[in-house]
Amino acid sequence: MVSFWSHNPIFGARQAHCLAKGHRISFVSTARNIERLPNIPPNVAPLITLVKLPLPHVDNLPENAEATMDVPNNVIPYLKIAYDGLQEPLSMFLESSSPDWIIHDFAPYWLPPIAARLGISRAFFSVFNASFMCFFGPPKLLLSASTRTELEHFLVPPRWIPFPSKIVYRPYEAKKLFENTEVNASGVSDLFRFMTVCLGTEVFAIKTCIEVEAEWLNLFGELLHIHVVPVGLLPPSPQEGNDNKDSTWDAIAEWLDKQEKGSVVYVALGSEIRPSQEDFNQLALGLEQSRLPFF
Repeated sequence: MVSFWSHNPIFGARQAHCLAKGHRISFVSTARNIERLPNIPPNVAPLITLVKLPLPHVDNLPENAEATMDVPNNVIPYLKIAYDGLQEPLSMFLESSSPDWIIHDFAPYWLPPIAARLGISRAFFSVFNASFMCFFGPPKLLLSASTRTELEHFLVPPRWIPFPSKIVYRPYEAKKLFENTEVNASGVSDLFRFMTVCLGTEVFAIKTCIEVEAEWLNLFGELLHIHVVPVGLLPPSPQEGNDNKDSTWDAIAEWLDKQEKGSVVYVALGSEIRPSQEDFNQLALGLEQSRLPFF
């Protein structure tokens, strides 16, 4: 049996559907996250059990906020505090269900030692791609007194990338990155959570594929010294769509066809980003000043 533990319900659900073809799956999350999952395909439904854990109440966290899509960025640390409060009920579930594997994301940095004590194999599922992970380098280096302590260090490729690469941070991106290295209201930094989980896992499952990132995947395996498994890009299935999608896309495609080639700015915030009003205003002002059509 395989258990999933995720505070990002959609990607975890897609993985569960794929693995259920031959395995029994327990998908563990909070009640609201499970309620917004796409419907389970009938052919794998008997193999998937949805396990709801009540999210503890935390000051400064809005009612019914159970995923990062529910809150602006500055409130996310309080969401992590609430998830840290699930350590005991999740431990009790693992003890009683005795799964063979648990697949989890980066937030529960306390989970690998619990699973190891119970003899449960551990796989970390990352939505970040291989080039992103390689840019950061070996987890032990990041958790130690690293030489990459200045913003300028992230504006050039790191020394452990052996092939030509133009993947670097822009200054404003690097500045934002440094915020994630600082201890936040949850009591630890996001970097600490991420790298602690990396060091405690046995398999690293990553949202990418060989066809797109072959050399990066090979390098990442060498940096981690554990198995790295590309799980593909996990596009939505047709069942996750809605009846209005085709008509909406027809209107969008018709508008795009009227624009000059290479002229449209495409803005994608993903499924988990809820910008603050200030961020939204700045985005709108930037698009306005570009004087370009945007989508």
